[in-house]
Amino acid sequence: SARWSISISRVRDRLTLTPARVAAMAEALEVVAALPDPLDRVLADWTRPNGLRIQRVAQPIGVIGMIYESRPNVGADAAGLCVKAGSAVILRGGSDGIESARAIGAALAAGLEEARLPAACVQTAPTTDRAYVAAMLAASGLIDLIIPRGGRSLVERVQREARVPVLAHADGLNHTYVHASADHAMARSILANAKMRRTGVCGATETLLIDAAIAPALLPALIADLAALGCEFRADAAARAIVPGLPAAAEGDWDTEWLDAVLSVRVVDGIDAALAHIARHGSGHTDAIVADDAAAAETFLRRIDSAVGLWNASTQFCDGGEFGFGAEIGIATGRVHARGPIGLEQLTTFRYVVRGEGQVRP
Repeated sequence: SARWSISISRVRDRLTLTPARVAAMAEALEVVAALPDPLDRVLADWTRPNGLRIQRVAQPIGVIGMIYESRPNVGADAAGLCVKAGSAVILRGGSDGIESARAIGAALAAGLEEARLPAACVQTAPTTDRAYVAAMLAASGLIDLIIPRGGRSLVERVQREARVPVLAHADGLNHTYVHASADHAMARSILANAKMRRTGVCGATETLLIDAAIAPALLPALIADLAALGCEFRADAAARAIVPGLPAAAEGDWDTEWLDAVLSVRVVDGIDAALAHIARHGSGHTDAIVADDAAAAETFLRRIDSAVGLWNASTQFCDGGEFGFGAEIGIATGRVHARGPIGLEQLTTFRYVVRGEGQVRP
C-alpha cells in the first residue's frame, strides 16, 4: 500500500499545474523561440570532379503526431519545438490531463493567431478515445512521424500498431558505474543526485555498479547516503556481504525500471564486467561512469551502446533543457534518425540541392 500511495502521489504531481509551472512552460517556449532557426542550414557542402556542387540542407519533417501521458507541459514543449522546426503537430494527451491539454491548446492557438501563423499548426485531439490513437497510427500519408512519450505499454502499442514512422524510447534502465579510481566524495554526490533528485524521470539511475576493489571502502557510505534519503535496495550477494541487511536482488530486478526510490546494486570485477552487465540489462538510454582514470572513462564511453554516456556527471543530465535545446520532445533510444534528447535540430530532416553548369551524365 505504501508503494501504491507513492505511485498515486507521483501521478498527481505530474498532472498538477501551479502558477510556477505555467510560468516555466511559458519560459521554455521563449527559450525555444530565441534559439537559432534550425531550417535551411547547410549540413554538408562539396563539389564533385565534374563541377556539380552538392549541398545537404535541413528541412521540416511535416506533420508530427505527439501521443503522450500525464505531464501537461509535454504538449506545450512539443508544440513550440515542432512549430519552430517548421512542422505542424497533432497533440493527443492522456485522459487524466485532458482539460489541461485543452486549455494549453487554446492558449497556443491564440498565440499562433497573434503571430499571424495558422492556428492549425498546433491541433489538440478532440477526444481521448483510444480509437483516435489508432487513427493517428494508421494515418500514413497524413502524419509523417509519430512520437510517443509515456509508459512502456503506450510505447509498445505505438511501435506495434503504427503504419507511420515512429521516434520512440525504451525504458530508462540507466546505470551509474563507480570505477575503482573514483573520488569517493564525487561518487557519493553524483549517485545521490542520479537516483534521488527525481526518481520518476527516465534519466534516473536504476542500477549501481561498483568495482570490487573500491566497494568495501565506499559502498557502505553510498548505501547510507541513499537510505537517509528514503531509498530502498535490491543487492547481489557481494554487496550484501559488505553491507549486511540489504535485501537480495531477484534476477528480474536487473531488468526493472523502478521509477521509484529503489536501487539495484551489484559489485563487479572491473570495467569489462560492468560493460557486460549494461549490455545485457540496459535499455540503451543513459549510462554513466564515475572515475578519475581518464583512460578507463574513455573506454567506457566508447564501448557502451547507449544514446547518452556520461563521465563524472549525474544521469539526470539526460534532458533537452540541460543539453541547451531549450526543451525536448522526448528521449530517443533507437538507431534511426536521432538518439538521446530530441530538440530542434533532431526534429528536422534534410534534402539535397545540386547546382550545375550544364553537366550531363555520360
